Amino acid sequence: MKDVHLIVLGKLKDQHLEALENEYLKRITSPSLKIIEVKASAENKDVEAEEALKKIRDLEKGNPYIVLLEEKGKTFESPAFSEWINNLIERESSKLFFVIGGAEGHGEAIRKVAKEKLSLSSLTFPHKLARVLFVEQFYRAQTIKNKHPYHK
Repeated sequence: MKDVHLIVLGKLKDQHLEALENEYLKRITSPSLKIIEVKASAENKDVEAEEALKKIRDLEKGNPYIVLLEEKGKTFESPAFSEWINNLIERESSKLFFVIGGAEGHGEAIRKVAKEKLSLSSLTFPHKLARVLFVEQFYRAQTIKNKHPYHK
């Protein structure tokens, strides 16, 4: 089974959030979730978009399936998210990339090639929290699929 990638701008510098993220990452089995940090660029979304695309192209020579995480994207309740993401993983032959943009959002270059947009909530979160929320929801989606009691 293929890996799923989460592209994030900047590093996670909070040791408490990093520990929480690592705990969820350890629990994720198949497919695995790989986090790729790219350099943030002083709030220039077009430069950041190019950096993210460069990293994606390094990892997928074909036609990557890119989903942007943003506030105006699709929203799901956790069971529906589980069904959506697991169907996406099963049907797509190319690698999957979820991208959390910078503080200014996503640049035009990555918007043009993205296949979908996903929202974690109608609330706005700092990037470091959005990152941990996505990892937790990815884990939750696996537990729902596998009928594990984590999601009650």
